[in-house]
Amino acid sequence: MKKIIFLLAISFFITSCFIHTKGENGKPGLPGKDGTSPDSKIGFNQKMADSLGADHYGMKPYIIVMLTTGSAKIEDKTKMTELMKGHMSNIGRLAKEGKIVVAGPFSEKNIRDYRGMFIFNTKSKEEAESWVKTDPAVAAGVFGYEIFPWYGSAALPLYLKHHKEIAKENP
Repeated sequence: MKKIIFLLAISFFITSCFIHTKGENGKPGLPGKDGTSPDSKIGFNQKMADSLGADHYGMKPYIIVMLTTGSAKIEDKTKMTELMKGHMSNIGRLAKEGKIVVAGPFSEKNIRDYRGMFIFNTKSKEEAESWVKTDPAVAAGVFGYEIFPWYGSAALPLYLKHHKEIAKENP
């Protein structure tokens, strides 16, 4: 009986927090025309869904490339700096061409030796591999890679156009 009362109390607390966060100044929000709160749903945009290649769930296939520690051991710091500049430049080029939608390093070591990842805007493993091979650090063996199909939001590419608005400088 104590457990039931405790669970009811928790559910009432969570529900009351939810209601108060929907409105302004502690007042509940007013329902919209479709019975939802005004800020809960923007609405379906067929033109945008089509332009992004979205299916009926708003999703689409991508290819994830996991960069791994490569077999090359480059001790020359100047050469390594040059390769990493080429790596970053290549990422920028692929992003401008709409081929890559996410790229970034992992901030911690891991048991698989994953160093970073790319999410490519294609469903073709072969096409993604041809793009990753344009990376100078991959070509030099600094990075290896593994390729995986992935299914995610078709809106993912849209974040790139806003990234410039929040970044003070490029890496």
